Amino acid sequence: MTYLRLLSVFAWLVVTVGGALAADPVFPPGARVGITPLVGLNPAKAFTGFETEDQSVKVLIAELPASAYGEVMNSFKNNPSIPAAVKPESLETSAGTAYYTVENAKNASGPVRHYAMILSGGTFSGYVDVQVPENATRIYSDDAVRQMFTSAVIRKEVPVDEQLALMPFKVGNLGDFKSVRALGATGALLLADGDETTGFEAAPFMVIGLMASSPTQPDDRARFAEQAARAIPGMHSGRITMSEPVRIDGLAGYETRIDATSGRNDTQVTLVQWLRFGSGGAMRVIGSAPRDQWEKAFPRFRAVRDGIEPR
Repeated sequence: MTYLRLLSVFAWLVVTVGGALAADPVFPPGARVGITPLVGLNPAKAFTGFETEDQSVKVLIAELPASAYGEVMNSFKNNPSIPAAVKPESLETSAGTAYYTVENAKNASGPVRHYAMILSGGTFSGYVDVQVPENATRIYSDDAVRQMFTSAVIRKEVPVDEQLALMPFKVGNLGDFKSVRALGATGALLLADGDETTGFEAAPFMVIGLMASSPTQPDDRARFAEQAARAIPGMHSGRITMSEPVRIDGLAGYETRIDATSGRNDTQVTLVQWLRFGSGGAMRVIGSAPRDQWEKAFPRFRAVRDGIEPR
């Protein structure tokens, strides 16, 4: 239950739906969770999901850790003390058993009817958040939203071309990585040989993204690069072994290498961070490999880096 309430807050931090269902499930670009949207709902432009033309009814679709579904399921089965008004209800979907809540809430526009559903995707949990303003509840009713929830489906993989089209940059070389994953609505791309089950740190992987800000003065780049490298998520006990200016595709850049432990199993890894500075911020490329695989992984990292171009 805690997850559903926290995720409701998360959904509205990200973005700030009833009618007959359309014919087939629709997957928002890059998403592994799809639904058959209610009539009047179209793909959203500013977030992953659907919305009405006036943007008053919103359906956010997100992916969460696999453990989130299990926590909600256990809460549903083993915690009879949860008030009936907020206790998750179960329903059968095309993707299996899901759990959802319905409650009255408020946003900046006034009272809304709020729905949240979580379902298992195996290696992840699918999450669907729906908010319907009070003046639309006769069309987008509880029964209609529940019917939409039952249409939820899961796909194991998203076509690579679909994911690459979402990126604010072009990637010309994927480095022969086994999986390609757009990281939600962040505009970042994950290339990996591992997966959620084995843990990404057990094999080489890369994360590519943009940084909204970067130093305006060249003298500040060294400090900026080291601070960014020390803040790489999942890294423990990191020690910078080198950090120096480089030229990347003719532009000023910075290369930083770190020996660290990383991930849930404290894997011994070596990481490289490349920053390529531009007028609108910086391109950030991170490569990580177990230390005994570093020599083979580094040329792959560099090939991917050199194949990145602005859109």
